[in-house]
Amino acid sequence: MFLIPKGPPEPLVIRWLGDLVDFTLLAMGTVMVSIVAFNVAIHFIKFDVALTTELCEFLMTWVTLLGGAAAVHRGAHMTITEFIDKLANKPRFVADGAVQVFCALVSLICVYYGSILVSRTWGTELVILHWPIAVQYLALPVGFGLSLVFLCYDIVQIIRGVPRAVRYGEQEA
Repeated sequence: MFLIPKGPPEPLVIRWLGDLVDFTLLAMGTVMVSIVAFNVAIHFIKFDVALTTELCEFLMTWVTLLGGAAAVHRGAHMTITEFIDKLANKPRFVADGAVQVFCALVSLICVYYGSILVSRTWGTELVILHWPIAVQYLALPVGFGLSLVFLCYDIVQIIRGVPRAVRYGEQEA
């Protein structure tokens, strides 16, 4: 909705999650640009707000991992399709499904270990903001959790026989 148009209609929950991720990325990016611009402007009077660096690092962590989820939602994550593109229809679906299942397993592992990291770091605070560092690390299981949701939806579409070009709006349905 906000950044790049997607393919064919999706279930409401998937569309809502995608829009929420897009809006959050837009808001965080706007805050980051504003904070950095403010800090650069006040450097002219030989002043620095230390909070801006830590807050931007915090936001950058979230933007990176939510941006990964947004890319998965659009099928825009890095893929090497030279091999899969040469396959006939049925083997192509199998290979495409295998790649998405592998990505889903990696995402599941990241959610699991990211959750452990978050649970173990609630007692540690960011130096300047004094927020639990776990809030920053929470971006890992949240970002990969959202990616996992989008990957699972894509796997269902593959099982239903929907070609990649249709799933991601590369051609008319």
